[in-house]
Amino acid sequence: MQREVMEYDVVIVGGGPAGLSTAIRIKQLAEEAGDELAVCLVEKGSEVGAHILSGAVIEDRALAELFPNWKELGAPLNTPVKGDEVYFLTSEEKAVKTPHWAIPKPMHNDGNYIVSLGNVSRWLGEQAENLGVEIYPGFPAAEYIVEDGAVKGIITGDMGISEEGEQKDTYMPGMELRAKYTIFAEGCRGHLGKQLISEFKLDEGKDPQHYGIGIKELWDINPELHEEGLVLHGAGWPLSESGSSGGFFLYHAENNQVVVGLITDLSYSNPHVSPFDEFQRMKHHPVIKKYLEGGKRVSYGARAITKGGLNCLPKMTFPGGLVVGCDAGTLNFSKIKGTHTAMKSGIVAAEQVVAAIKADRANDEIVEFTKAFEDSWAWKELHRSRNFGPAMHKFGTFLGGAFNFVDQNIFPLPVTLHDTTPDHATLKPASECKKIDYPKPDGVISFAKLDSVFIGNVNHAEDQLCHLRLKDNSIPLGVNLEKWDEPAQRYCPAGVYEIVEDENGQRFQINSQNCVHCKTCDIKDPSQNITWVTPEGGGGPNYPNM
Repeated sequence: MQREVMEYDVVIVGGGPAGLSTAIRIKQLAEEAGDELAVCLVEKGSEVGAHILSGAVIEDRALAELFPNWKELGAPLNTPVKGDEVYFLTSEEKAVKTPHWAIPKPMHNDGNYIVSLGNVSRWLGEQAENLGVEIYPGFPAAEYIVEDGAVKGIITGDMGISEEGEQKDTYMPGMELRAKYTIFAEGCRGHLGKQLISEFKLDEGKDPQHYGIGIKELWDINPELHEEGLVLHGAGWPLSESGSSGGFFLYHAENNQVVVGLITDLSYSNPHVSPFDEFQRMKHHPVIKKYLEGGKRVSYGARAITKGGLNCLPKMTFPGGLVVGCDAGTLNFSKIKGTHTAMKSGIVAAEQVVAAIKADRANDEIVEFTKAFEDSWAWKELHRSRNFGPAMHKFGTFLGGAFNFVDQNIFPLPVTLHDTTPDHATLKPASECKKIDYPKPDGVISFAKLDSVFIGNVNHAEDQLCHLRLKDNSIPLGVNLEKWDEPAQRYCPAGVYEIVEDENGQRFQINSQNCVHCKTCDIKDPSQNITWVTPEGGGGPNYPNM
């Protein structure tokens, strides 16, 4: 097939904080040296920020490295944190507030900001374009190009392919974007990052990566209940009832809005667990409900997070490129933050890429990156918190919390804990687990999945090739249903997967139109039978202020 070919010095996949920081720093360094470097960034969302979803409370450390004058430039960090509260929900009515001194140091948020990470990404996109970065939203990277053992660019997705795989009247082949170096910054469980890690064996000798699913809503609340700058975190009920782990967040942002969400660790063992329904139930707890009563939910979304930390962090270099940010797994779960570390990984990548291009080393492996990243504050931060997640998984909320309190607040313990069971392998047979009777949503505080997807502005072009691929069509009914009561019906937060009964019996239905691109199915399917690939460009959610 003849494809249009475009040549660049650097191609970047993904318009989130890591990818945009990489692009910006490359351009800054080139400008300082009086050089011209052609940088292209492709983003699968309809615009930069459309698919970005995070809590988010962020540190400005990496941002200040890129733009020391970010305040004067108008970066949308408008809500400094003014208070921290941490709760353990002991039941559906009761909670214990953690004394400030007992909160692990990484969870303190003094000097941090409550933000919409989507809006921060939009602002970073504007800065990148001002520096001359070519940004192409609505162009997903569908494949990477490997020649002579090195990555030499990407191919954007074909447009106008029908559900049957045939070319429609609107067919347009993807383009080859070739580069001296290609940087992959797709976010958690990146479609191409996953393949690169496997093909180049980047995770050899590492613990398997671990994940959570974060589900979030944006609410307009009663101004009398709003406390701008207040940050709430907590754990316990309702996840504790099913033996699951994770935690909630509620942040008082600007304009009388709060963001509320729940992160459910995808290491849970009961296949009857539904993270979406756990979240809807959690909002009825008095600690949270008191802020939402009388308010209005205005947006909804979900996204997996890469939370394994340093023990799971793969090698980030390969011939011809790097994988950075949450695509690699640079999030610091002890802080419940990954934006600053993702941005720093992109900044370090940019510095090493520019040096390699200057040395005329196109498509080499930039092995120098590893030491440069290990010398950075981001790596040191990840090393300091390397035991946080494994301790919670191994010892549970209370003992794990005690371990982390000592390790983080008193003195670093001279051990490294490991969690070697991948999340997809933790499910027990459904017959051995308690069924969970989730309450019906009341339409006031709690809501149904499809109503939620609607306000996430989710849309995919009609009659396109399904982007949720089954390796074996017989497994959902023949294996997963029998053994685990087909958990895809529950772990998906968007109602994509259903067991439908009709005159012909049961069938497994994929409602790909609903997909919010959270990637949970790719992670949690116990048979590892589902592969998430990029849909046609611009498809998926369009998150405002998320």
